[in-house]
Amino acid sequence: MIRLFNAYFPRRTLFLVITESLLICAALMAAAFIRLGSDTRLILGVQHGYLKVSVVAIICFFCMYYNDLYDPVIVSSPREVPARLIQGLGTACLIMAVLYYAFPASELCRGFVVTAISIVGLSLIAYRQAFIAINKSHMLAEATIIMGEGPLAVSLAKEIQSRPELGLRLSGYLGEPWDPETLLNGTRRLGSVDDLEEVTGRMPVQRIIVAMSDRRSKLPITELLRLKTSGVTIQEGSDFYEVTMGKLPVDTLRPSWLIFSPGFKVSHLTLFYKRLVSVAIASVALLLLLPVVILVALAIWLDSGSPIIFRQPRIGKDGQMFTLYKFRTMFVNADAGGAPLPVEANDKRVTRVGRWLRRLRIDEIPQLYNILLGQMYFVGPRPFVPNQELELARQIPFYTQRWTVKPGATGWAQVQRGYCATLEDNGEKLAYDLFYIKNMSISLDMLIIFKTVKILILGRGGR
Repeated sequence: MIRLFNAYFPRRTLFLVITESLLICAALMAAAFIRLGSDTRLILGVQHGYLKVSVVAIICFFCMYYNDLYDPVIVSSPREVPARLIQGLGTACLIMAVLYYAFPASELCRGFVVTAISIVGLSLIAYRQAFIAINKSHMLAEATIIMGEGPLAVSLAKEIQSRPELGLRLSGYLGEPWDPETLLNGTRRLGSVDDLEEVTGRMPVQRIIVAMSDRRSKLPITELLRLKTSGVTIQEGSDFYEVTMGKLPVDTLRPSWLIFSPGFKVSHLTLFYKRLVSVAIASVALLLLLPVVILVALAIWLDSGSPIIFRQPRIGKDGQMFTLYKFRTMFVNADAGGAPLPVEANDKRVTRVGRWLRRLRIDEIPQLYNILLGQMYFVGPRPFVPNQELELARQIPFYTQRWTVKPGATGWAQVQRGYCATLEDNGEKLAYDLFYIKNMSISLDMLIIFKTVKILILGRGGR
């Protein structure tokens, strides 16, 4: 895994991104030579041709990204990739058609885009199928064993077996027998932890992941040290979980790991930049969205009357409450006589206009005012109502750690998973929030904002 923007990405996925970007550029240059012939170099050099080709390349790449072609679930799927490639490049064609209609001078030459997209599509489909075949090859993967049993060990085994882009091949595990119902693809038990020396002596092992729940007097320190010095990678299970999944293993997390692991330290300069960036984004967004705000206010008033703005107490930094502002999407007094409940699919409390506002996330616009007031950052853990927060804090370990930073209008949990309604959902949300708090930085915020734009454009996750 490679760390970029304070998040982690598989080396193979980054290699795929780089090589496909180069392939797109090569295919576009080939299309230019086909369409322009002997005048290619002259036109590219004199008439801003390289810039025009670069615009097409960037649009193609982003359309591929927005069609999840680098998502862990899709990247190794030979069935999904061709369809998503066609969708992505089809979207690129539509965007280029609109661009050329509005700005005719931006077109390199007549028929260039059709030729270019055809070459790009065929090249990428062939290349991606070859990548998938190579990616699944066991010969190019590190032989890996897991030491331990329990939820953490099982989660790691499932992650390794379902994500070939990690470049790991799970040979089996050492420890007590796992529950047969939790096994994935027949994960082999190689023996007990005491059999480590015998197992590594008879089979090649390149990586050992230690995921033992109880290590007192059981961890074979001497043998692990010998393997470490001989070139075998020894990795702590919680560290591997964090790096590969982008979240922390809340259910199996030890307080000592939180205390001694790096992270959870944010400089005053980073906080200053977060505040500066949050205010800048909120100010510009409010100015640009002012016509939308007026139209939305009118639509809400015509649909269900006033009030237009919904005010609700939320828990912020250090457990302090503040008033959150949103466009009202439910009927007045929808939660009268009881505590606010999470929104469900097809919730009858939501108005007709409110349903569209939630789907398009427009109801969140007034939160920009909370950002200007300094109660929130643009990026941070999402704030929730006090009764829900206190109940979750009672049931989920480490939940109050979410309150150590200011909440945000968007966050790592929001871009990594969908809407949270159940206790299990909120436990996973906390796992992502803790990852964000541990690795908080401006670069990670920029990555989250980039992913948020994708979610808003595709209209995902709203209820």
